[in-house]
Parts: sequence; C-alpha cells; structure tokens
Amino acid sequence: MFVFVSGGKQFSVDAGDCIKVDRLYVEPGCVIDVDEVLVCNVNGVVTVGDPIVKGATVKAEVLKHTRNDKIIVFKKRRRHNSRRKNGHRQPMTILKILETSLAKGE
Repeated sequence: MFVFVSGGKQFSVDAGDCIKVDRLYVEPGCVIDVDEVLVCNVNGVVTVGDPIVKGATVKAEVLKHTRNDKIIVFKKRRRHNSRRKNGHRQPMTILKILETSLAKGE
C-alpha cells in the first residue's frame, strides 16, 4: 500500500488499482511516474516520509480523460426571492496503477 499526492489530494493505492484523479494534461496511454509518495507499506514494514519517502515511486498508466458526476450548487437567500442554481462537472483522469516500488537501501 502506497499513499501519494496528486492534485492536492491523497490516494492510497496498490498495484492493479484504478483511481480517478483531477485532470492530468497527459495523453491517454502514456505511463507516468509519481514521486510524491507519503507512506509506503512493503511486506508489513511501514515507511513514513518527511514529507516524502525518498526513492519511492508509483508508476501509473493514463487510461482516459472523463468528467465526474454533476454537482448541483444551489444558493438561496431567504426572504429575498433570490435563488441561483448552477451545475458543475469536474474534469477527471482515470489512472491504472502498474507498479509501486521502493528503492533499495532507503
């Protein structure tokens, strides 16, 4: 289990997982390496970074770009007959985690 940061959010992953992260501007099919790993758990040995774990990487493949479910934003001011309804769909990228690795000697 590795915990890494993408888009200001933390994700806990293992090899083979598929996750949704905020839009990454990379072509689908590309393989990316994420070096901002906060916590590693390899064979029961937990390594906590300060703030990141040196030598730890998460390799992921970009599957596709999509948009998340719609969020309804509704604002109302009582007794003023004032209402606003807006919707928003956040752009997302779907990643498949290929490999998690911790460098030897770290």
